Amino acid sequence: MAPRQEISAWRPPVAGVVEVFHAHFTEHAYPMHVHDAWTLLIVDDGAVRYDLDRYERGTPGDTVSLLPPQVPHNGSSATPYGFRKRVLYLDMTQLDERFIGPAVDGPDITDPVLRTRVGQLHAALMHRGDEFEAESRLALISRRLREHLRPRQGAGSAGPGFGVARDLRDLLDERMPAGVTLQEAARLVHAHPAHLVRAFTGAFGIAPHQYLTSRRVDLARRLLLDGQPPGQAAAAAGFHDQSHLTRHFKRVVGTTPGRYARTGPAA
Repeated sequence: MAPRQEISAWRPPVAGVVEVFHAHFTEHAYPMHVHDAWTLLIVDDGAVRYDLDRYERGTPGDTVSLLPPQVPHNGSSATPYGFRKRVLYLDMTQLDERFIGPAVDGPDITDPVLRTRVGQLHAALMHRGDEFEAESRLALISRRLREHLRPRQGAGSAGPGFGVARDLRDLLDERMPAGVTLQEAARLVHAHPAHLVRAFTGAFGIAPHQYLTSRRVDLARRLLLDGQPPGQAAAAAGFHDQSHLTRHFKRVVGTTPGRYARTGPAA
């Protein structure tokens, strides 16, 4: 039987929600990547196995998974039959950077009330005109997430090379989508290129080029949902051309930019 995929993605007119993404995959596996937004995930059928911060996680039972921004993760089906998921990408107005550490420590939350509310929010986001209901439900969800998470006091990553890795990440964010050569990055952060790559990969669990590519894919997603054609989105997100975008987009998102741009809330 051929691999099956059903995808629906859109940007709702609700402050705090960057994107809504519904998908059914039988075989697609996500590579290591990052997002610039919080990933609030519920799985309706099957289960997802993923690595977050180099620890294996999963979505058993009726959990709600919260994957923090800037932290690499992957994903694949934990069953032979694939999985069906609903995802909300939330911006930093809903949870600020203080909650990233606690979310890394415990991304899978067992809370039937929270799961019910997330499902209700998805239902509200399916229909234009229900924005006030969606905003109200999002406020309750954000508050409950904050109750589950407790910001770390004085936590920090002080491993060897972390300062250099952080400086490179800041530089990649600043120069995205245009990008920067490794030699120029090494000069700007005062480190040897090889040490820079090793330090970044060791600190964040993802290579610098993978980090930059996934950030560009994220930007392309937003541009496509804003109505830009794939060719323009590719150029604006820093890809060489549309085929370059398509190759990386399909690996990360599971579909092509053209198909993604034509999706929306199911009728």
